[in-house]
Amino acid sequence: MAKNKTESSPQAATSVRELTLRAVIIGGLITLVFTAANTYLGLKVGLTFATSIPAAVISMAVLRKFSGHTVVENNIVQTIASAAGTLSAIIFVLPGLVMIGWWSGFSYWTTMFVCAIGGTLGVMYSIPLRRALVTGSDLPYPEGVAAAEVLKVGDETGSAEENKRGLKIIIVGALTSAGYALATAFKAVAGSLSAAFRIGGSGTMAGASLSLALVGVGHLVGPAVGIAMIVGLVISYGALLPIFTAGEAANADSLLDFVGTVFQHDVRFVGAGAMAIAAIWTLIKIIGPIVSGMKESLASSRKREEGETVPLTEQDIPFKIVLLVTLLSMIPIGFLLWNFLHSSPISHHTAILLISSILFVLLAGLIIAGICGYMAGLIGASNSPISGVGIIVVIACALLTLLVTGSEKDMNPTALVAYTLFTTAIVFGIATISNDNLQDLKTGQLVGATPWKQQVALVIGVVFGSLIIPPILQLMLTAFGFQGMEGAGPDALAAPQAALLSSVAQGIFGGNLNWAHIGLGALIGMGVVAINEVLIRTTKYSLPPLAVGMGMYLPFSLTIMVPLGALIGYIYNKRADKQSNPAQSKRLGVLLATGLIVGESLFGVLNAGIIGATANPDALAIMPESFAGAAIPLGVIVFIGTLILSYRWVEKKSQEVK
Repeated sequence: MAKNKTESSPQAATSVRELTLRAVIIGGLITLVFTAANTYLGLKVGLTFATSIPAAVISMAVLRKFSGHTVVENNIVQTIASAAGTLSAIIFVLPGLVMIGWWSGFSYWTTMFVCAIGGTLGVMYSIPLRRALVTGSDLPYPEGVAAAEVLKVGDETGSAEENKRGLKIIIVGALTSAGYALATAFKAVAGSLSAAFRIGGSGTMAGASLSLALVGVGHLVGPAVGIAMIVGLVISYGALLPIFTAGEAANADSLLDFVGTVFQHDVRFVGAGAMAIAAIWTLIKIIGPIVSGMKESLASSRKREEGETVPLTEQDIPFKIVLLVTLLSMIPIGFLLWNFLHSSPISHHTAILLISSILFVLLAGLIIAGICGYMAGLIGASNSPISGVGIIVVIACALLTLLVTGSEKDMNPTALVAYTLFTTAIVFGIATISNDNLQDLKTGQLVGATPWKQQVALVIGVVFGSLIIPPILQLMLTAFGFQGMEGAGPDALAAPQAALLSSVAQGIFGGNLNWAHIGLGALIGMGVVAINEVLIRTTKYSLPPLAVGMGMYLPFSLTIMVPLGALIGYIYNKRADKQSNPAQSKRLGVLLATGLIVGESLFGVLNAGIIGATANPDALAIMPESFAGAAIPLGVIVFIGTLILSYRWVEKKSQEVK
């Protein structure tokens, strides 16, 4: 007989453990690991992964050793861990302050408070959206549903062996990807391939990052996103890059360097325009549900105040508290902005900038929460749309700052860029957590959790994540540096979103932002949105516009691996459909993909520590430079062989499931 099975009724909900001290401690420990991993992965390739499923599996493995554990207690653990893991996407903005030379490092307390306050606001803003976008919508929430299934299966009697198997697959996947990353650090195998080609008088490029983590990301986001990224890749590298390099590629000393520069300074801004249009379209579609959700939240609060019984599974943090916390948060935000301004060259604009920026954070936060929450429900947190939303935020913030400071851009453009990025970082914290919050609340809905307890857990997760992000950022800066900053070496981390947002802000204040490129991207984005709407209405297929935009502005070598992972995941799932327990087989594939992401990411953090301690970017290299030629074909062979063996092994394990 199952002792710990949770019912969704209010009576059952009051008799089980949920928001417990041990759940907070376990969630906090998992948070430290996954936040570090996500920070590294985001700085390296501009992608982060959802931590809900691995956190749920690890939580079940640990909590099963304690008496009285419940599915909703496990849910609290994954809620805390997923919140902090998602908050790491703040690195899509903050490194920009180093890239432009305004910061020389990451102040612990400043960075921590930016993350903590922005993240807490993200929780508050998304609470009124729960009824509109979770309980009152048919959005699929792929990762929220998957996490709920893992939790429910793990809570059933006789699932100890299944939990053990799932944890083993995550560990093996992690060791596999970490092992390949270690071989790359040894210089025994190549980590990437790249080449440039001439097409008449034009040029383009191609390549591949031999990253098992990216294959795992592709497996999780699925074929629709993979195909959309291929479409974006074809637009950028098959059309835009040859057009922008026409007539000049033949004279380039290094074709690879030339086309790479054109991509960075021209093509990616077209992708930015496409992503901006996709985000605006999303906002237009969800304005109605946002208003309805706020009305329902207020109605529920009134019922509870009047003594009317509201099921625990429908109880949010009361709206009055949400409103109070939101308004009180403007005080520390004001202090952070004042602290940033008071000793800067633009301090004489402090009053007007503080007023306009606080209002901007207050109002833009709700809009951003709605957009990100909707997209999380549509395509999941792994394929986070917040980079595209960030483009809109930084443009809006820069234009507002430009409006209230007048001709200051002619005297102190760098200070204005820095202030814009700093303000954007606070709003970005709202975006990251609202993207995660509704995903977790969907999981909670499916397992009969109490929303307000999850919302408290999300705030706790934000605090845990905020404590670890600053030292990890500083470690990455010390060990690698960021591309575009002064003194950046060949191994500097790309931090693509931070570079993009910094370039947008610099272009606005410098008056040299190529609005024609952004406008072209906007037109492409409109076309993609139109095609996607037609596909959704007339077929079972879709073409996610934000994924197309991501395919347009990410480097070829990174973009191509995500569709490859999506294809591998698709093939694996088709084979799983022929087995006796297809759902369980597919779940094990998801756990392998998760392990591949976690292992390489954690090795990256470890390697960063070694490099930081030795001040040697090749501290682990044991092979001579002369081996570089052989490392390329050897890397391709080992990479492909590792993928085949890993998926076959998991397929065999899935056949053992009865």
